[in-house]
Amino acid sequence: MSLALPARLKRLDTTAIVFIALIVVLALSAILVATVGRNLFSAGSIRDILTGMSVLGFVAIGQTLVILGGSLDLSVPYVVSLTSLIAAQTMNGQAGMVLPGVLLALAVAAVIGLANGVIVTVLKVHGFVTTLGVGLMLKGYLDTNYQGTAGSTPWAFQLFGATGIGPVPVSTVVMLLLAGVVAFLLARTNFGHHLFAVGGNAEVARLSGVRTRRPLIWAHVLCSVFAGIAGLLLASRLGVGSPTVGTQGGYDLLSIAAVVLGGTLLAGGRGSIWGTIGGVAIFAVLDNLMSVLQVNPFLKDVVRGAVIVIAVAVYSRRRLVARRERFTRSGEAAPLPADVTSEGGAR
Repeated sequence: MSLALPARLKRLDTTAIVFIALIVVLALSAILVATVGRNLFSAGSIRDILTGMSVLGFVAIGQTLVILGGSLDLSVPYVVSLTSLIAAQTMNGQAGMVLPGVLLALAVAAVIGLANGVIVTVLKVHGFVTTLGVGLMLKGYLDTNYQGTAGSTPWAFQLFGATGIGPVPVSTVVMLLLAGVVAFLLARTNFGHHLFAVGGNAEVARLSGVRTRRPLIWAHVLCSVFAGIAGLLLASRLGVGSPTVGTQGGYDLLSIAAVVLGGTLLAGGRGSIWGTIGGVAIFAVLDNLMSVLQVNPFLKDVVRGAVIVIAVAVYSRRRLVARRERFTRSGEAAPLPADVTSEGGAR
């Protein structure tokens, strides 16, 4: 029995490991919060944690898609800021302009994502360089045209960021529903299968008859649209649009960190949306813990960085062990752990 348990742990997929780690973080956080006379599982604390998940969750879902395809997106914080401004200025406090404001903001985000995808796939510019360049162009536009907040959102739209079902914010419910939709797309559609294939090995995918450009372009479009949704949520919470709300949140690096923490390979081809949601939840719990304990804000980044390094080290160790154990002493192939076979590695 003592030997069987480690073997079972080795065969857990990465998503399961992330949620086990989330349970451990919750338990330790509850103990530490209790030392200062607070309850981590009170309605207010749960609301704070879930609220913290919402914006980063939207951005991280989109970031997961482009990373699965072997790319990434550093322009997301500027898309967040731009869409918050477009929505707030279009609405201008009028309830009748909510729908036009939302549609225009998401359309602009989709165009930015389309530009990213075309440059990456057609011009063959690496995603890092492409989205860094596009992000700098958006930053220049924002810095030139906005000196502060602009526009205003009507009360009806502010309810999106302010209301909840018990302690669960509506925005978190929407985020989880969209995560479920994306998880379905990845698991059950040609888009998902082809995206995993392109991220795993684009040349092999091309020789297998996959149109390698299309899934990656769509991944970039969806990534920007999800960043646009995050911008809409922030505009709803703030009541105005802000040219710095995306960069102040650090959603480019934080979203990549959540994706990596969730077990998705930066090289692409393997990962899951639910792993990313688990990574977002871990960050939200840690942020809430450090806020309650009044930890120096700069130390938060130290903790986040340490968590990411530890997680990647664990994943790398598991994959190294998996490669070593692929063949038994007799030369017969041994079964691979689930995280090597079930998350896109065999697609």
